[in-house]
Amino acid sequence: MVDESGGQADREPILLLLHGMGATGDVWLPWAPLLEHHWPGRWLAPDLAGHGWSAPLSSYSFEGFAQRVAQGLASDDRIVVLGHSLGGVVGLALAARAAGLPVDAVVGLGIKAVWAPAELARAADLAARPVGWFTSRTEAARRYLRVAGLTGLVLPDHPMVDAGLRQVDGRWRLAMDNAAFAVGAPDLAALLAATDVPVVLARGEHDAMVTDAQLKEYGVPVATLAGLGHNAHLEDPAAVLALLDPYR
Repeated sequence: MVDESGGQADREPILLLLHGMGATGDVWLPWAPLLEHHWPGRWLAPDLAGHGWSAPLSSYSFEGFAQRVAQGLASDDRIVVLGHSLGGVVGLALAARAAGLPVDAVVGLGIKAVWAPAELARAADLAARPVGWFTSRTEAARRYLRVAGLTGLVLPDHPMVDAGLRQVDGRWRLAMDNAAFAVGAPDLAALLAATDVPVVLARGEHDAMVTDAQLKEYGVPVATLAGLGHNAHLEDPAAVLALLDPYR
């Protein structure tokens, strides 16, 4: 987990940054200089269960991911959530009335709203695969970047990749628990109905995983980030951070 702080007031909001499937909390490291100057309080970037250094779950659900994240939060924290893809869904689960957490707002970036049967079958196949081993860090890093959807955005030797890899007896593997792919498709309508806090659903203009029309079906504000793709938080951190301005 990345945990940094800035600002002084006790009740300044904590920014909770939640990564997408296959990535780790270190994907937010490039945000550190920006947050130092433009976010008033602390920020947290945990590894979701079964990712990075976070232990796996016996079975995966969005509520299970959220419960693991909640264990690292204090009851009197004031929280603003920015979640990418899977992390956006987990953010909505954290904001549920039943969760009883002091979440002020959720911005979900790049959440995939519609899942075809073939896509769910592919995810189930990935979840059932055994651990893959690689003879070099470079090979493992390239696989990690593909799984995390970061190929072309992050170089294999970037320090943020380290948290996604493990070396055992001279061989390399991904840190991720493959079973996490079995979490399935989110019921966004139910998740949104279960919360009373402000929610913004955002996407990059060129994100092929979700459309504006699909997001607008849910009756909450939709923000489209011009010129950006699925990983808008890496392509233009400042543009994504600006979505949080109303909640600072």
